Amino acid sequence: MLARFLRPKTTVSAHCDLPCGIYDPAQARIEAESVKAIAEKYAANEDPVFRARALIIKEQRSELVKHHLWVLWTDYFKPPHFEKYPQLHQLFNEATKLAGAGGTKGGVDVAKADELLAKIDEISKIFWETKNG
Repeated sequence: MLARFLRPKTTVSAHCDLPCGIYDPAQARIEAESVKAIAEKYAANEDPVFRARALIIKEQRSELVKHHLWVLWTDYFKPPHFEKYPQLHQLFNEATKLAGAGGTKGGVDVAKADELLAKIDEISKIFWETKNG
């Protein structure tokens, strides 16, 4: 009896966990830009203390890139998006790997940071098509 009384009378579905407008690939891009800048500064500086600090910050920023991408991948994009853009899962997989240990988190290769930014740009293009369409 109590369970029936407490059961919702209306079922709703939401596009996201919070009101629309909270998702934006710019968050991942800003962190990836930071990762690239740190890799460039790392290469231009021989001070071991600076380099150690740069590596720590770069790893933290790379982890933030992965976090922001995962939020988009798992919370924003829904099955209809993946049907319309079948390459989306692969893009996210490649982007998060580029932000991980085999990419910017684990190294200081500026080319890897550029690859990561390019993947984020591809994701962003699709994101804005879904958001505006």
